[in-house]
Amino acid sequence: MKLTGENLGYYYQKNNWIFQNVNISVSPGQVLGLSGYSGCGKTTLARILAGYISPRTGCVTIGQQALEQRGFRPVQLIYQHPEKAIDPKWRMKEVLTESYNPSQDILDAFEIREEWMSRWPVELSGGQLQRFCIVRALNPATQYIIADEMTTMLDAITQAKIWNAFLRICKSREIGIIVVSHEKSLINRLCDAVYKVN
Repeated sequence: MKLTGENLGYYYQKNNWIFQNVNISVSPGQVLGLSGYSGCGKTTLARILAGYISPRTGCVTIGQQALEQRGFRPVQLIYQHPEKAIDPKWRMKEVLTESYNPSQDILDAFEIREEWMSRWPVELSGGQLQRFCIVRALNPATQYIIADEMTTMLDAITQAKIWNAFLRICKSREIGIIVVSHEKSLINRLCDAVYKVN
């Protein structure tokens, strides 16, 4: 079942459109790049496709069904800044197991250490927090993941390791991915197709 955005448009101030007439779709197992200059609306479009905000025009569907606003979201969004997606009052084990209990294989794939589980978010680096956000998004019920500048804060070697593990797991589960990035080299290397936001 495809994730489809049809005739999408959005503005924060009336008549000052960020984008209009966006038609975008991604299939199970596909890796689609979302590129464009800074401020063109990539993150806003990502939030609409994940169901976090409603478009001003158009609709988002998975296989003809409108995205549900309640319960577990089949489209997971991984933000650039993980600290904004994590409750600072929860220990990392609570953050990780909020919606499911990941297998040891997945924890190992993203090099999440046992001693991190009892720590508070403030005690971990941004890169360590992002590993938790990625694993949390890999819930068995996830159908699509939107990775919005997911590894920007990491060095090149760590980026490559994380993308390799992430893509391998997503491909094995037929999870569709939208990679949001301003890095053309990353998008060209990872993606089957590219949608440019103007």
